[in-house]
Amino acid sequence: MMYEDIESVLIDRNAIQARIKEMAAQLEKDYRGESVVMICILRGASVFFCDLVRELDLDVRFEFMSVSSYGAGTTSSGEVRIVKDINTPLADRNVIIVEDIIDSGNTLSYLKRLLEQRNPKSLKICALLDKPSRRKVELKGDYVGFTVEDKFLVGYGLDYAEKYRNLKDICVLKPEIYQK
Repeated sequence: MMYEDIESVLIDRNAIQARIKEMAAQLEKDYRGESVVMICILRGASVFFCDLVRELDLDVRFEFMSVSSYGAGTTSSGEVRIVKDINTPLADRNVIIVEDIIDSGNTLSYLKRLLEQRNPKSLKICALLDKPSRRKVELKGDYVGFTVEDKFLVGYGLDYAEKYRNLKDICVLKPEIYQK
């Protein structure tokens, strides 16, 4: 039923899972023998986060943070709000921010500056998707699954008005759905 609103499947579930395994292997190589605090940015990154951490053979601590710059719209307002902060002190710890997509970069840039003030040993960004054509600030992901075109994407955690997160693939939403 929800796939009726989909223009096309951009990245199918098999490609997503294969890429997550590759990203996990790289993280294991980079952090072998170290502990890591992985911060899931709610809600969009939750599906990616769960699949990624299950592939890791590392000492991992989970944290969850809710940050908003979109509201119910389709474009960032540019104003970032921390809705839920983390509980774990980050001083002298390896920290990886896990996000669904790097879009304008505003939210992640703000978040990176905020978390750097907490004096982590290292701070990296891990994102399933990167949409560089929409970047408004200088920001680069350290671990990126796929670079994508400027299309309105849903599925695998990505939403439009809180719908479509549960789709197993990353899909292009039909314009008539979000242009109403």
